[in-house]
Amino acid sequence: MIDLTIKQEARERGIKRAHEQNIVIPTFEQMKNPDLIPDSIKRSLSNIGLWDLTPENLFRITWKNEPIPHGGGFNGVNFIEFPSSLTGTEARIIALVGKWLPTGSHKVGAAFGCLVPRLVTGQFDPTTQKAVWPSTGNYCRGGAYDSALLSCQSIAILPEEMSQERFDWLAKIAGEVIATPGSESNVKEIFDKCWELRATGEDLMIFNQFDEFGNYLWHYDITGHAMEEVLNQVMRPEDVYRGIVSATGSGGTIASGDYMKQVFPTSKIVASEALQCPTLMENGFGSHRIEGIGDKHVPWVHNVKNTDLIVAIDDNAVVNLARLFNEPAGRDHLNSQGVPENLINQLDLLGFSGISNLLSAIKFAKYFEMGKNDIVLTVLTDSMELYGSRLPEMQAEFGDYQELNAAADYARYLQGVTTDNMLELSYLERRRIHNLKYFTWVEQQGKTYEEILAQWYEKDYWTSVQDQVDEIDALIVEFNARAGLI
Repeated sequence: MIDLTIKQEARERGIKRAHEQNIVIPTFEQMKNPDLIPDSIKRSLSNIGLWDLTPENLFRITWKNEPIPHGGGFNGVNFIEFPSSLTGTEARIIALVGKWLPTGSHKVGAAFGCLVPRLVTGQFDPTTQKAVWPSTGNYCRGGAYDSALLSCQSIAILPEEMSQERFDWLAKIAGEVIATPGSESNVKEIFDKCWELRATGEDLMIFNQFDEFGNYLWHYDITGHAMEEVLNQVMRPEDVYRGIVSATGSGGTIASGDYMKQVFPTSKIVASEALQCPTLMENGFGSHRIEGIGDKHVPWVHNVKNTDLIVAIDDNAVVNLARLFNEPAGRDHLNSQGVPENLINQLDLLGFSGISNLLSAIKFAKYFEMGKNDIVLTVLTDSMELYGSRLPEMQAEFGDYQELNAAADYARYLQGVTTDNMLELSYLERRRIHNLKYFTWVEQQGKTYEEILAQWYEKDYWTSVQDQVDEIDALIVEFNARAGLI
């Protein structure tokens, strides 16, 4: 469970800081339902940009922002449905859109879920401590952003080979940016840097998304309810919801599947990873280019026992489809194949991990031979706005992207998707994957063997976390009341 023990002195300092900086914190209920946000805050947002560093933008940590970069209000959940002309399957594949959260990624919500419970209980003191955000990219961006909005100092940690856009932006937001060796797959190097920072004796709190249940809880509650709302909007009487597909990443987004499976007990949860680093599939390792999904370990907060399938995606498919979706020759070819123009114009909503999630959803649909009345949900965690530098890099390495390239990529990586590199999990296979947590979390990161057993065998282990939303919201409401700004 998330520790909600009150530390009164630090909490009082946090309340005083919130009053001085005009900080009001949204509740989980308000992030699910922006209608509950005070009218005074809604009015102030009409003059504020989506990424602006102002406390009011805490209330834009929701899937329901109006999809404009400045001055927007709130609407329904932002989502996109992909036609069969693109996917090659009759199944209805629908994705939540992460671009329209602050920072352009849903990780800003996961970071909120980790930081705010510590802040409102006084376990994190914004007047003395720094918030450390270890990440493979978007999470440290979200953490640095949330820290700035909550008047906290921050340290962002991410691999040196992540896209330049991330580093350029973080340099303006975070108090310190640390680049660790390697690429997306080099998560251990990030953890090692955290141990180095602990040894300095500096007053730090490390918010490790891979073992922070605030990450799990935000997606279980906020993303899960958003998915349910999308289904209520799009499902016809004859339709059947079949499941959610998500890269395992930090174990956060996939937690929305736990919520959806409680609402739709026959639905499935599909975990995706890179074929070049098949950790879940084959206990394997390697390096890959699907930025935003992490690898080489099983996140502590991944409820493996509730996962039904594993899908591995070739990173060559992802990087080539990024060119197909965003370069003129690629879009022209998609148009010639009957892909609707309005959909083509929205393909920049898919970042690398979003493309990977789409491919995983297609494989899931084909594996179970789904038809026109079957619905699969997934998430576009960010957009190409965060990968723009990758296109000229690929142009320099491989040359101009032409019609022949586009035709080949469309045929091979979209219409030619097959059901290879998939594993439908038995009980023993789930347990095998769960037991991989031992090597990272017990041997390296200080967890205990008894905790691993509890995750697997204790019936209420995960539901006890899920049940903490109301208690956290009550603490937020009390914190805001004490700050005296609402």
